[in-house]
Amino acid sequence: MLKSVKFAALLVALISTPVFAEMNGTLRIGVLNDMSSVYADFQGPGSVLAAQMAVEDFAKASERKIEVIAADHQNKPDVGAGIARRWLDVEGIDMIIDLPNSAVALAVSDIVREKNKVAIGSGAGTALLTGAKCSPNFVHWTYDTWANGHALARGVLAGGGKSWFFITADYAFGHDLEKQASDEVIASGGKIIGTVRHPLGASDFSSFLLQAQASDAQVVALANAGGDTTNVVKQASEFKIGAKQRIVSLIFDLQSVPALGMKTAQGLTAINAFYWDINDQSRTWSRRFQERHPKKMMPNHMHAGVYAGTLHYLKAVEKVGSPADGRAVVEAMKAMPTNDALFGTGQIRADGRKIHPMYLLQVKTPEESKGEWDVFKVVGTIPADKAFRPLNEGGCPLVKTPN
Repeated sequence: MLKSVKFAALLVALISTPVFAEMNGTLRIGVLNDMSSVYADFQGPGSVLAAQMAVEDFAKASERKIEVIAADHQNKPDVGAGIARRWLDVEGIDMIIDLPNSAVALAVSDIVREKNKVAIGSGAGTALLTGAKCSPNFVHWTYDTWANGHALARGVLAGGGKSWFFITADYAFGHDLEKQASDEVIASGGKIIGTVRHPLGASDFSSFLLQAQASDAQVVALANAGGDTTNVVKQASEFKIGAKQRIVSLIFDLQSVPALGMKTAQGLTAINAFYWDINDQSRTWSRRFQERHPKKMMPNHMHAGVYAGTLHYLKAVEKVGSPADGRAVVEAMKAMPTNDALFGTGQIRADGRKIHPMYLLQVKTPEESKGEWDVFKVVGTIPADKAFRPLNEGGCPLVKTPN
């Protein structure tokens, strides 16, 4: 059932898979993501490595036996749900992490709630995970569509971009990202000229770009991610769309820049929760990561989220005493302040949203860059209390409202 994954040598080194390990007193973590398609470089084996690094660092202060396994959900909710059920029912997995592709994340969130285990979304985007679909067994760590959609839209609107055209990935994540940015645009007096939706993993965006160009919208907003974003930006450059319209990528991550080339990507604005070169601690950890990554990539913010989320989960298990009761572990995660080298101190709210600052980044020019991964400069910081949707606005049933 599982699709074979690339980088087998890395996975063999990182993963041990005795079927009933939990019965033998071993806590088991499953990294579930895209190992072979549009998100493979953005999560993939890098997230497996990040989880293993967290386990190794935690082991310095604990004798608990922990194993990490991984699987490719192929960006298909039914495949992801099937893996999650088998992991929880048969293979003794206690926690599932990463979960890029919001449709997969929503399905897995329901399953871990049913089984009373834990899921942590680092690659997952949709803000529904801490809104109407929130769960006492789910923590949303790195970013979400509300944070990215609203923050970037505010910045672009402030710069005069009032009319918008969306090119959107046609699944839960893209729809939600478009909605969050649209809400901000309309609330601020802007207008939506039009929207086109494309399948995940599309190779030819020419018809979508021609519609965007014909709309005469001031802003062409990309509500997609990973390889889809890279392909759209490359083709938009060929159409010279950026000459008259501003291209805004609502999700733009570290690995997109080398894929595009600095000349094409220069000047693009992004919002991330972590950048490898932001301080001494981030640089030290990131170089450890790069040394072990099969492609020698630096980590992006979602890799950092897997590391930090895994580490905090393990601290909570240690406090509770066992991973058996997932709700109790998540309650402990919420009760304990978060504290790690990559995100610093923070908290997890009642709705499961992990709170930390977000950074506005701009791609450097080729002349400014000193190396392949020296791609961003920090142009602004959104404080933790402003970066994410207000707690009382998400509609999460776990949030108690005053009578």
